[in-house]
Amino acid sequence: MVNKKSMFLPFFNSILIISIGRAVLSFPISAVESSIQVWPKPRAFSWPQPQATLLSSTFTISAPNQTHIHLSSAIKRYLNLIQTEHHIPLVPPVLNFTTSTPPLQTLLVFVLDLTAPIHHNVNEYYTLTIPTRGPANLTAETVWGAMRGLETFSQLVWGDPLRVAVGLYIWDAPLFGHRGVMLDTSRNYYPVEDILRTIGAVSVNKMNVFHWHITDSHSFPLLVPSEPDLAAKGSYGPDMLYTSDDVNKIVQFGLDHGVRIIPEIDSPAHTGSWAEAYLDIVTCANMFWWPAGSMWEGRLASEPGTGHLNPLNPKTYQVLKRVINDVATLFPEPFYHAGADEIIPGCWKADPAIQSFLSNGRTLSQLLEIFVNSTFPYIVSLNRTVVYWEDVILDGNIKVPTTALPPEHTILQTWNNGHKNTKKIVSSGYRAIVSSADFYYLDCGHGGFVGNDSQYDNQTSGSSGNGGSWCAPFKTWQTIYDYDITYGLSKEEANLVLGGEVALWSEQADPAVLDARIWPRASAMAETLWSGNRDETGKKRYAEATDRLNEWRYRMVQRGIGAEPIQPLWCIRNPGMCNTVQPFA
Repeated sequence: MVNKKSMFLPFFNSILIISIGRAVLSFPISAVESSIQVWPKPRAFSWPQPQATLLSSTFTISAPNQTHIHLSSAIKRYLNLIQTEHHIPLVPPVLNFTTSTPPLQTLLVFVLDLTAPIHHNVNEYYTLTIPTRGPANLTAETVWGAMRGLETFSQLVWGDPLRVAVGLYIWDAPLFGHRGVMLDTSRNYYPVEDILRTIGAVSVNKMNVFHWHITDSHSFPLLVPSEPDLAAKGSYGPDMLYTSDDVNKIVQFGLDHGVRIIPEIDSPAHTGSWAEAYLDIVTCANMFWWPAGSMWEGRLASEPGTGHLNPLNPKTYQVLKRVINDVATLFPEPFYHAGADEIIPGCWKADPAIQSFLSNGRTLSQLLEIFVNSTFPYIVSLNRTVVYWEDVILDGNIKVPTTALPPEHTILQTWNNGHKNTKKIVSSGYRAIVSSADFYYLDCGHGGFVGNDSQYDNQTSGSSGNGGSWCAPFKTWQTIYDYDITYGLSKEEANLVLGGEVALWSEQADPAVLDARIWPRASAMAETLWSGNRDETGKKRYAEATDRLNEWRYRMVQRGIGAEPIQPLWCIRNPGMCNTVQPFA
């Protein structure tokens, strides 16, 4: 959570009152924003007399006496975007366009702290003033906040010739410090260009995290310098892996766009691909995932692709620690995601050494604790905070006691049971990242990917139990927008919720559908975590958001992001005609 004190800022002979925190801002100014669309919606937007003027053909962005490689990159990028985009709004803005005032010549950028790294909870606030005369001013505490302000400014420019909104003031800052997209690159491979485009889209939506689920049972595409055989043998091929140069390019691109790259090397489960190089450290490798004649409880994996690292084999830790060390070197990000989800009893029980371990009265939870005790301290020794999926303490069968994971070094990412599991995590004193499968999983609702599936042989209904997808139905943008990630929490508990991530698992996704699966649904979460989903009266603002998201989706497409439409163009051209005026039963 991002905490700020209340602020009172004079503007246009009025008082702009900003209550900083989770509450939606309210301020007694006759400002309107309906005539121009900004996504995510700013926290405070004052525009008493909506008007616009021309943007000078020699317009520049300048940061006087401030040198910062990533700020310079952002300024250059946004200057080019502003000068070349020529966005034509789907619905023309309602405002007073005047040529009686001189064109806007300059945007001046002032950053108060050029040294702040892009770590969790870095200050991203900014203020933007665009007067009717003279230069525009963007002030931010950090470079990363300045990037958010540059994005807002770019959305206030449109047309051909270029026009810019003037006579306005914006104060803006995110409600949550962690706002991200998770992408799985193991089940299907994504070229570096697709990852870069996704990070760029994350940035323009004012999100700040790209959670990279790099490896899984299906492939190991990361070329780890000290363990090259893992990728050489475990990837889909030499043209489907990520080199150290690729990773550096992605990390630097993220820094240039104000996006943290959080690596995830999932273990001990989801490690079947490791067996291609080290068969001896992986249990149940290359076995059929759900043996014929067995109940679901007897499965070896929850989907095709088996394999768990063996906690009883010392070689497991020799290999894994080399991987962890190299990944920590490749990724400067202070968060290291260690996975620890979906440990399946049958996979570990398939190993003779583990069978002997269990026969002596030990349990699989104790086996997991051995694994955690052998890896968690090592990750922490590398100055990393360890992120795990919630299963590590909440799984119904295999979990560790909370004493094994000190909250000061541990963050838990929740994906099951919605608010209930979030509550369990924060009430135990842990910080939480919310990725509820019921709201934030973008792969849901496309049916199952398992072949020879008899549930689809149904002549009496067009659907097969839950749509043939374990997490169906499809998560619409409105479902995502209306989700409140701190619902039911006390103020103290809510403070432990760092933010959220939408997740795209790639069983049925690859580069051909990447953009449309993520956008603009991720944009819906981006706004709720930036400025909330309620208006100044506390009412959900999904109706008003529809028009703005339509416009933003259209603009993203113009910028090369293949976002899917949310309505017919007719609805956009006929505002309000596609709404419902009464609730559906």
